[in-house]
Amino acid sequence: MSVHQSAIRWQRAPHESDPGTYSRNHRVTLNGGQQVDVSASVEFKGDPGCADPEQMLVSAVSSCHMLFFLAIADFQGYRVDSYEDDPVAYLERNAAKGMEVTRIELSPRITFGGDNVPDPKAISRMHAGAHRNCFIRNSITAEVTIHHL
Repeated sequence: MSVHQSAIRWQRAPHESDPGTYSRNHRVTLNGGQQVDVSASVEFKGDPGCADPEQMLVSAVSSCHMLFFLAIADFQGYRVDSYEDDPVAYLERNAAKGMEVTRIELSPRITFGGDNVPDPKAISRMHAGAHRNCFIRNSITAEVTIHHL
């Protein structure tokens, strides 16, 4: 077991472009001391210069998948030279007429180096293993799909 913490700090301030409401900007401090400026998404009166919770969620899913993929590839003797992804999350209405991230699409592009390069079936198996083991993916209800070449 491991424990993960953060600190969220918000202080009332006027909204930069809508004086009738408040700023959604706040700061997240992670337990390693890293700080992230966060706001609501732009569609919900957030600051486009800040990360939003939905971006952080999709980034967490993609990062978790990548870390498991890298570990599996390394364990199987493959050298990954680069891994890139441009994940997309879809915030949509759910059956209860609320909003939720219903699906996340990962599109990893991986470059292997060395003499031992996996074939497409081995790559698919590594993605399946990463998908199955990703802690973040296992913690959410959104459908996560992986589109890879």
